[in-house]
Amino acid sequence: MKIAICPGSFDPVTNGHLDIIRRTARLFDKVVVVVMSNYFKKTSAFTPEERVELIKRVTADIPDIEVEAHYGLLADYAAQKNAVAIVKGLRAVSDFDTEFQQALANKKLNGDVETVFLTASGENMYLSSSVVKQICEFGGDISEFVPAEIREDIEKRLRKDLKI
Repeated sequence: MKIAICPGSFDPVTNGHLDIIRRTARLFDKVVVVVMSNYFKKTSAFTPEERVELIKRVTADIPDIEVEAHYGLLADYAAQKNAVAIVKGLRAVSDFDTEFQQALANKKLNGDVETVFLTASGENMYLSSSVVKQICEFGGDISEFVPAEIREDIEKRLRKDLKI
């Protein structure tokens, strides 16, 4: 069985994330979506447990998906899961530099796992959790950016009562 890991902070999960997860599921026998802490992001809108629950809801229709949170090294987690691949989505050239460095470090730590890059679909090239959070906080419509099943959850958490 070929197992792939789809790691990310998913704070919150977007249609771009879901697209990468769905495409990964077509390529591998099993996909483990793992919510990780982003070392560079000190605060999160959702707890890891909340993010796991949101992802489970939007991936319920995808066979052979597992969703968990992990607080250690991704390379170690991949070994624990017997994964053959770590799948990362790339939106732009700027993503590649950081992801390439991480891929090399993961390969050094776990020689049995490969990193596979999937390019974002054209409609998701600009989409990030940060963009979704900013639009939502200022009252914008995020319905085209996030799965419908979790849009209200995101709005309840992030929408600000703006009084100018």
